Amino acid sequence: MTTSINNSDTGAADRLLPGWSAQLTTRDGVRLNVRPAAPEDEPALADFFGQATPEDLRFRFLTAVRKIGHDFLEPLVNVDHRRTENLLAFDTETGALVASAMIAADEASNTAEVAIAVRADFKGKGVGWTLLDHAADHARQCGIKALQSIESRDHRQAIGLEKEMGFEASACPGDASLVILSKRLGYRA
Repeated sequence: MTTSINNSDTGAADRLLPGWSAQLTTRDGVRLNVRPAAPEDEPALADFFGQATPEDLRFRFLTAVRKIGHDFLEPLVNVDHRRTENLLAFDTETGALVASAMIAADEASNTAEVAIAVRADFKGKGVGWTLLDHAADHARQCGIKALQSIESRDHRQAIGLEKEMGFEASACPGDASLVILSKRLGYRA
């Protein structure tokens, strides 16, 4: 079962932070309503991650986890909307949650880590690319100067996408199974 939203009422976060919401279209024509997460999104995120494969969960959380419970979900929906943000992407046709992009900045808000998850049946349709581009724009507007993504070396699809978008790869100190991808965020007109 896929948890849906009513597209005419996208939640408290949309009402509180309307400038951080967007309607986006991927290169393949998938239309998305993107908005910040709110506490009432926890059931939709539980359903979203409940449908993910063990490999997708490992790639997103960088640990072997089978079930995403409240302890994992709570920080994804109770964000401060300053240093942390979780952008949720809903398919406009069905209202189903199809992707999530978590952004977490350091204390000085100079660098932020971004972590994206895309529902299996929406992979290869430009959702990850579009959401990462939107997350980078959001970070840039918040004054963040660089984005980083920590990826499993096995996650070739994400590494390829990030390199295509201008991220540079470097070794992860202390863990040869991971790679850090970084991108300076310049001004975009």
